[in-house]
Amino acid sequence: MRQSYYLFSSGELKRKDNTLQFVKSTGEKRNLPIEVIYDIYAFGEITINTKLINFLSQTGICVHFFNYYEFYAGSFYPREKLVSGDLLVQQVSFYSDYQKRISLAKKFVYGATENILRNLRYYNIRGRDLNEEIESITKLEESLESYNKIDEIMGIEGNVHRIYYRSWNKIINQEIDFEKRVKRPPDNMINSLISFLNSVLYSKVLSEIYRTQLNPTISYLHEPSVKRFSLSLDVAEIFKPLIVDRLIFYFLNKNVISENDFDKESNFLRLKENILQKIMEEVDKRLSTTIKHRTLNRDVSYKHLMRLELYKIIKHLLGEKEYSPFKIWW
Repeated sequence: MRQSYYLFSSGELKRKDNTLQFVKSTGEKRNLPIEVIYDIYAFGEITINTKLINFLSQTGICVHFFNYYEFYAGSFYPREKLVSGDLLVQQVSFYSDYQKRISLAKKFVYGATENILRNLRYYNIRGRDLNEEIESITKLEESLESYNKIDEIMGIEGNVHRIYYRSWNKIINQEIDFEKRVKRPPDNMINSLISFLNSVLYSKVLSEIYRTQLNPTISYLHEPSVKRFSLSLDVAEIFKPLIVDRLIFYFLNKNVISENDFDKESNFLRLKENILQKIMEEVDKRLSTTIKHRTLNRDVSYKHLMRLELYKIIKHLLGEKEYSPFKIWW
């Protein structure tokens, strides 16, 4: 079974015969068997060359790069092997037709909001008194249908998250003052965790898109851009409450992570290497968690749920079945 590989140290990643080898800056060598690699995440300063890039393109392996502060820097996205002219035409058509685009954008926000409400209800029945937040977000969700502009829909999404993040002081046991989302740069431990894990999820979704016939640059909620694979942002919105937010609640409520695990000189922007490894181990563990799928009637992993979501989008674009966004049912 293929798996993700994480490079936490600095060094050189290169092709060695018909596999990969990572040479750390200390000289230590580690062979990475190509047949079991799903994708690669580079957190250190990595040197690569065109010989490696050609090999990665041939084998279809995405590489996601993060900078010194663990901010997402970019991805090597190999030449697409699964291409469909018909699907590409439909993707563009649904973006160009404003009403079709609006319909999809609303579905992404609806799916994300439903999953946020699922998290809040979970903690509400456990005595966190989140009734006010649940009521406010439910009203915003109900108002979604009355808006017909992308910026208005993005505004609803932003207001939902503003209320949601405000509730985290009730959900998280540690004494951390967290009232709002701050991105550039994050200003405390929770904002740093959100930024980092959102970037990881974005990369995970991108790796799944590569294994479909979808074009990652054509999106509907987020504006397409030359600087990013914006379809990943659309789909990641739906899965953040399940994967990112629940991981953060686990890390902080179980005291797996504390302020001591951050480099305080960087204003909590940088995780220490040992805790970074622990986080990525937990990410993989969470993504491999299985749940009995209500439609397929078999166990599927959280990771596979993301692929299934992409297949549902494809069927919607091709006119085979109306898209219904993933909602947490457990």
